[in-house]
Amino acid sequence: MEIVPVNVENPEGLNFILGQSHFIKTVEDLHEALVGTSPFIKFGLAFCESSGPCLVRWSGNDEALIELAKKNAINLACGHSFIIFLKEAFPVNVLNAVKMVPEVCRIFCATANPVTVIVCENEQGRGILGVIDGFKTRGIEGEEEIRERKALLRKFGYKL
Repeated sequence: MEIVPVNVENPEGLNFILGQSHFIKTVEDLHEALVGTSPFIKFGLAFCESSGPCLVRWSGNDEALIELAKKNAINLACGHSFIIFLKEAFPVNVLNAVKMVPEVCRIFCATANPVTVIVCENEQGRGILGVIDGFKTRGIEGEEEIRERKALLRKFGYKL
């Protein structure tokens, strides 16, 4: 077995969701779940099929996001994994809808941070062991950082 780090290519620092599912139906069901969250959402998704022809299956409503999802999926090449890139929405706006798709088994991350996916490869194929999401923690927030955090949530409209 070989451990392979795979960096998610995300040149614009977009929000994305990386997960695992279990069936080719995932592509259409994720598409329906995402468009059901907002009429303004833009997304591209790609799914790595792990049986039959083992293709990257894809969908979305934004060509650039679709291409980015397909590129990352083929780089990962991990069976039954999926990646969704988002615009005009944050993961918090769609994550419950994604998790409620019956084929979805797990979410590895939902972030705009730089991500390294830790992949294990053997003679059968590849699988995701986990992710490194962002950077190492540097300390504990103080009163000023608490004020900044609360102000940011209110700026985005998540708190009153």
